[in-house]
Amino acid sequence: MPIDARVNLIIYDILGREVKRLVSDEIIKAGNHTVEFNGTNLASGVYFYRLETDKFTDTKKMVLVK
Repeated sequence: MPIDARVNLIIYDILGREVKRLVSDEIIKAGNHTVEFNGTNLASGVYFYRLETDKFTDTKKMVLVK
């Protein structure tokens, strides 16, 4: 994070349904951060994660393989 920001980090399935909210409206300090995601209760497949702040939103694809 380049600056302090209020952050949401959400996992979605291929149909766009919210699967898991990893970070929910937390104020995160500037710097590098790590979030652990346990997908043992999910099926293998394609998911999307979305990082949202007040001034920035980015969505990336990820593949869960078991």
